[in-house]
Amino acid sequence: MVAPMTWRRLVYSVYSPAITGVFTRISDRIFRARDRRGGSSVLLLAPLLAEDYPAPRHVSRPAGAQGTDGLCGHFQWMAEHVPAFRVPGTRIHILTSPDQFYQTMKARIKTAKRRVVMASLYLGTGQLEQELVDCMEEALRRSQENSDAPDLKVSILLDYTRGSRGQANSRTMLLPLLQRFVSQMRVSLYHTPDLRGLLRLLVPQRFNETIGVQHIKVYLFDDSFIISGANLSDSYFTNRQDRYVLLDNCSEVADFFSDLVEAVGDVSLQLQPDDSVTMLEGMVHPYNGNRQDFSAAARKRIMEVVNTAHVRQQLLNASEDSEDEDEGEGEGDTWVFPLVQMKPLGIQVDEQVTQRLLTDAGPASTVFLTSGYFNLTQAYMRLVLGAGARYRILTASPEVNGFFGAKGIAGAIPAAYTHIARQFYNQVCRLGQQERVQLHEYHRSQWTFHAKEVMFRHTEAAVWGRPWLTG
Repeated sequence: MVAPMTWRRLVYSVYSPAITGVFTRISDRIFRARDRRGGSSVLLLAPLLAEDYPAPRHVSRPAGAQGTDGLCGHFQWMAEHVPAFRVPGTRIHILTSPDQFYQTMKARIKTAKRRVVMASLYLGTGQLEQELVDCMEEALRRSQENSDAPDLKVSILLDYTRGSRGQANSRTMLLPLLQRFVSQMRVSLYHTPDLRGLLRLLVPQRFNETIGVQHIKVYLFDDSFIISGANLSDSYFTNRQDRYVLLDNCSEVADFFSDLVEAVGDVSLQLQPDDSVTMLEGMVHPYNGNRQDFSAAARKRIMEVVNTAHVRQQLLNASEDSEDEDEGEGEGDTWVFPLVQMKPLGIQVDEQVTQRLLTDAGPASTVFLTSGYFNLTQAYMRLVLGAGARYRILTASPEVNGFFGAKGIAGAIPAAYTHIARQFYNQVCRLGQQERVQLHEYHRSQWTFHAKEVMFRHTEAAVWGRPWLTG
């Protein structure tokens, strides 16, 4: 998160492997002490990027661990590798429908006073998307006229390839705002370093996003934000079911995501009022520059944010714990761990943590997996088939797959995913694991399904009070 310069210098001055080890031991004590005070939940936010740490080492659980200490024993190791934010569970809200997601964004944009940060794959070009842009214009115009919000800034991060497709695209939707509010508006277009040279020239626009994209989905308004899998497109506002988690008035976590989006934006192409794009001064170009140099520079900029937040949160958590104050009704009972992933830069923390969670899930656990596309990696398939945990997997039926009825080769995609799911289930049957591993299909007439989530539950859930880990 953005810290005052004196604090930032302090963080960097003490950051070293030895000091980090001390903070790690402190954080272990914090988790044990705080979890004894009441039931604790864990929320994983994983749309992003993170340092390529070695695979998290195994932390053995205390024999016979029960209650909240048992929950701590399962998940406290994550605080050794990523920032850990403690927030009151009452500030976390689950939005249930595309329309609620859309209306919440519009309302929050209109009332924002300091910042609006929107990171998505792309922004659509229909009437609903235009209404969203109009809300941004209204907020920016009001900030110029109203002394209560004179410093409102709007920052948009999209994928370059998807956001530039066609004559009418995300860029053309945002250009009027960029031209009118030059000092308050920023549009960044991330371009993967893997799409370059002859490959960039030959792959058609419709398919170039398969090489790699910017896939962060975070929608932030002052100190509140929505984490989702939904893009900024009309179907995601009407009849495309996704998941949407609203964290309300969580300033530290909001600062982290704002800083992270800013960092990714800094290594992205900057949209100009004349529809040209440029890189920030001194930054390596993603497809014209040296690939290794770009990856190293991008990684350094992004990890500056993640590492600073990691150390800062350990310091803050240690300080709060040492005060041992009664936090009353506002006590934070939920830990938020932002997991990040960008493999072209060698950043794989989300992947490593997921593998660890699936590996540790024993017979007393139930794991719920949801995805609009059944396409588990071979490593994840082996973990599911070889684990002792119960698995409940929910995926889209062919009719609610977003590619159902599409023209050309895209129309065959639903059948391909069905084939993959059938092959996997045949393996489940051959191993006689139909009771332990169950597959379900989401079907709703005239709707599509896009939700992606991993949920974890243990048989000790009743003892823990708040049993869920979700990400």
